[in-house]
Amino acid sequence: MNRIKPSKIVCVGLNYRQHAREFDMPVPEEPVIFLKPPSALIYDGDEIVYPPLTRELHYEAELGVVIGRTCRNVSTEDARGFIDGYVCANDVTARDLQRKDGQWSRAKSFDTFCPVGRTVAARDTPDPNRLRIRAFLNDRLVQDSNTSDMIFSVEQIVSFVSSVMTLFPQDLILTGTPQGVGPMQKGDRIRIVIEGIGDISNRVV
Repeated sequence: MNRIKPSKIVCVGLNYRQHAREFDMPVPEEPVIFLKPPSALIYDGDEIVYPPLTRELHYEAELGVVIGRTCRNVSTEDARGFIDGYVCANDVTARDLQRKDGQWSRAKSFDTFCPVGRTVAARDTPDPNRLRIRAFLNDRLVQDSNTSDMIFSVEQIVSFVSSVMTLFPQDLILTGTPQGVGPMQKGDRIRIVIEGIGDISNRVV
């Protein structure tokens, strides 16, 4: 499959223990979800546009889960069977707007704020809950963690989201970011690398 075209992009906030500590926030008791519009989607090699409305543009390396078939109210045990595969993703965020608004919609939803891989790694990828995930800003390592630090597993997330909304083929779930998020400037290049999945690289303009 090339260039996924999801009907919706569902994101999980504060899903890494170290990231919650980084922001001095309590570990959630259930997944905290929000949406990005499909118009935010770009692909590996495309440019991230720095909007004039923000002064604090951040990268967030994330594992993306691509849904393979329609699911609603699936159990954690059955969730893996509804996954088509995985992509590297970047939950680009206008951090100052996130603080100002008190909720996340505007800060996460600008055009180009969801870079993902052009191809989907197979669903039989080694355990998605035990993958090294890294981000490099201009070749400098800025995030380095493992999906084993996630509070909620991939299967728990798919089950939880499907209890709220029907998920359709090619829908995308971003599973949260580890510690080390930080600012990007125009001219910067941000690269996300996930063990067994691949990598994406995007320049900020």
